[in-house]
Amino acid sequence: MQTGRMRIELATAPGTPAHPNEDYASVALPAFGRGGALVLLDGVTPPRDAYGCLHSVPWFTARLGGALGELSVSRPELALTDVLHKAILRTADAHRATCDLSHPRTPQATVVLVRWDDERVEHLVLSDSVLLVTAPDGRVEPVLDGRLAHVPRASLASDAIADATVRNKEGGFFTAAADPEVAARAVTGTRPRTEVQSVAALTDGAARWVEKFREGDWPDCVALLRKEGPQALVDRVRALESADTERVFLRRSKTHDDAAVIYAEL
Repeated sequence: MQTGRMRIELATAPGTPAHPNEDYASVALPAFGRGGALVLLDGVTPPRDAYGCLHSVPWFTARLGGALGELSVSRPELALTDVLHKAILRTADAHRATCDLSHPRTPQATVVLVRWDDERVEHLVLSDSVLLVTAPDGRVEPVLDGRLAHVPRASLASDAIADATVRNKEGGFFTAAADPEVAARAVTGTRPRTEVQSVAALTDGAARWVEKFREGDWPDCVALLRKEGPQALVDRVRALESADTERVFLRRSKTHDDAAVIYAEL
């Protein structure tokens, strides 16, 4: 997508074709000004047992992602934490009457939200998706919510599924589920637009290129996105996953994870 001097590209792919993609990626560009917003969600796959909700994770991420995109651009006076608060509440209200939203496995997702206008670039990150902010001099700053990485491994039921005692709990980590108050837990910040050359948002399925396979660091990842685009990153991750037959890098992780990337040169 080209909008004037702006370049925006996105790519997403399910971990397996037989299973719906639980990631969500969107970009909203208002007709006025030079503003816009991007939304990236990584839906949390529930265990096989019942989790108190009639709806799927893709239903939840589509609802939450749509609300985040709409509120980000229609309510520019709201802080991003307020945008997330209202979007969570709106989504919860859509299935409160039919589902047990107090269940720790109610549908939920990680969140990356970026909004920009002529003067500033705002960001919000909740849980383990990644935001990479590149300055005009080429310096890349990762914006991370590192709480999940600090949860003791013994508290996790598996490499991908965390026990209810640490999910959305003090001393654990937080995701967007049914409680809008979690918005206050997000990592947020604002920069002058003149100090941002590009932003890149990655779910952990795409961030594997750096975090699991160690093919490069975050600046290398941005360089790849700038040169070849998000689909190239997803394709490289898939090739690395397939090649790791001895599970040297993947270990207990699922072989293929849903992956989504948004790259925007502002």
